[in-house]
Amino acid sequence: MPSQSRALSEAQQSAVVEMALSDHVRFSQIEDQFGLAEKDVKALMRSRLKPGSYRAWRKRVRTFSDRREHYK
Repeated sequence: MPSQSRALSEAQQSAVVEMALSDHVRFSQIEDQFGLAEKDVKALMRSRLKPGSYRAWRKRVRTFSDRREHYK
């Protein structure tokens, strides 16, 4: 688990996961609100999601970011 996420409460970590799963929230918005860099969000997601769910999320983020300049 990333060092920064240890400082977040369980509710805050859940909020970050929910925001990261949303197709309408950018990594920059999560960083502004919670102070987590993109790599920290990915590490938190890896620790909180099942392996298959994490891979599906990463694939979706990569696919959308390839299509749109400012996706995540």
